[in-house]
Parts: sequence; C-alpha cells; structure tokens
Amino acid sequence: MNFHLSFPIKSFESKLNYKQKMVFVGSCFAENIGELMQQSKFDIVLNPHGIIYNPQSISTAIQRYISNEQYVEKDLFYANECWNSWEHHSRYSNSNKEVCLNELNTQLNAAHNQLKQADWLFITFGSSFIYKHIESDQLVGNCHKVPQQQFEKLFLNSLDVIAEYKMLIEKLKVFNPKLKIVFTVSPVRYVRDGVVENNLSKAHLLTTVHQLVNDYSNLFYFPAYELVIDDLRDYRFYKTDMVHPNEQAIEYVFQKLKDVLFDEETIDAFEKVNDILKASAHRPFNPDSEEFRKFKLIYLKRCKELQENNPTINLKKEEAYFS
Repeated sequence: MNFHLSFPIKSFESKLNYKQKMVFVGSCFAENIGELMQQSKFDIVLNPHGIIYNPQSISTAIQRYISNEQYVEKDLFYANECWNSWEHHSRYSNSNKEVCLNELNTQLNAAHNQLKQADWLFITFGSSFIYKHIESDQLVGNCHKVPQQQFEKLFLNSLDVIAEYKMLIEKLKVFNPKLKIVFTVSPVRYVRDGVVENNLSKAHLLTTVHQLVNDYSNLFYFPAYELVIDDLRDYRFYKTDMVHPNEQAIEYVFQKLKDVLFDEETIDAFEKVNDILKASAHRPFNPDSEEFRKFKLIYLKRCKELQENNPTINLKKEEAYFS
C-alpha cells in the first residue's frame, strides 16, 4: 500500500554545481536547506539578516545587499538590555553597540560581494503578516520581544508583493545579470496567526511566486511547501510543536531539490564530500592503531583527489584531520 501522495517535480532547465556561488534569504526553512548546502561545502552566504519571514522584510534586506549602504547608530534601538536592528533577527543583537554595528556591516559586506557574483539566489517566504512599529512607523523583520502593543499587525496581499518584487527583480537584473532566483514557500505553519489566517497567508505567497515565475525568465519555483503539506502530510514529519518540519522532512525535501537541480557531476561530488565528512567525524577506539592510520591515508588521498578535480570545494579542515 502507498501511504503518501508523491508527485513529479519538473527538472530545472539550469543546473547548480560546486563552481557556483549562492545566497539564501528568508524564513527558517531557507536556513535549514542552506545549512545542509553549507555543510556539503557549497559556496553559500546564508541569511545575512538572520531568519526573516515576510516578503517586504526580505525585499528590504536584498535591496540593502545591492546598495551596500552601511548601518549606522541611528539604525539601532535599545531594548531588553541589547542593541537591536528592526531589519534583523535577534541573533545579531548585542549589549555592545559597536559590536552590533560591526557584525551587521560585516554580514552586509559579505552579502553584497556574494550577491554581485552569485549564480543563484534562493528566497523563502514564510508569512504574509507583517508588523509595523507604531512610534517609528517602520515595518520590522523581527519584534525582538518588544511589547506587542507597540506594533500594528498588517497583511501583505499578493498584488502589493508582486509589484514590490517586480521592482526588486529589475534592480537585481542590473546588479547581477546572470543571477537566477529560486522561490520557495515555507511549509512551517504560523498557527499563532490562526489556522485559517495561516492558510490565507500561504495562499497569497503562492499566488505571488507563481505570478513572478510566469512573468520572468531565470525565475524558478521549488515546491518545498507542497512536499511537506501534500506529499509527506503526516505529523510524524513534524517536530513536537507540530508546526516545524523535523529532520526527516527537511532531508526529504533536500533530496528532492538535489534530484531536480544538481547535475550528475555535482551529485557525484556531493556524495564524495559527504563520505569524507562522515569519515572525518569517526572517532576510533585506538587512534594509534595501524588500521586507523591506513584509514586516514585512504581519506587523505580522497580529499586531495576531490579538491584537485573541484578546486572550489574546501576540504582543508578534513585534510588536516586525516594528515
């Protein structure tokens, strides 16, 4: 018996490989997939603003990567004994103002340089709901545990987001003409907004990305949302909060992405990289044994061969372990 509904995913016309540079921006699902790519030694800048959920904040972040306009003191605010940025996730908040600013601008510079050279930009939308800080009249990417009464909750409809992203895409085409963009919608359910409201939110996001993909070349949609919601469709594939996909689900989606986006040479290199990573995590019972010495020599040779054939793959750490 078949206990889940699988569906075919059209292979991408353009393929991804280890020579290319990538930027991942968006919700925690972008973070999950981006981390798997990073672990497998792809050249990635991952969420330079931290996790952000709504299309407007994601657009604001990407436009900042294009302009590389540096953050200054007036861009920060003080709350909960930390300096924070309304544009950023709280991972960059710090009790020291200078440290906070330095980290924001370090991430910004890295994102600007990577996006200028990137072959792929992955954008994951999480929610159509957005919050405006009433006093500053600023739309925020993260509320930083500031009291809720200081914000106005708004809903971004698909028409407004489409208009915003058409403007953004034109800027990106000028900034980096070779850039290809992959849109995904996060399968994470934002039940704090309400179940009905979450479904409405996702519907607007899906409408947005499909309209954009239909209107432009070099834009693609990958059905991460449908793979979890319609293919897996089981609470066994969620964490205990029943909202976030668990590791099994993330691995499943990543495997599907690999199947339609990686070329054969990249799949081969990917499998070799992960074999080396698994071997480098091995801790022998007797590190001085002849058997372990031979094991290290085998994998040292594999590291060198793989890097010779794929110079952009950095296995220096693993090579040092096997040496």
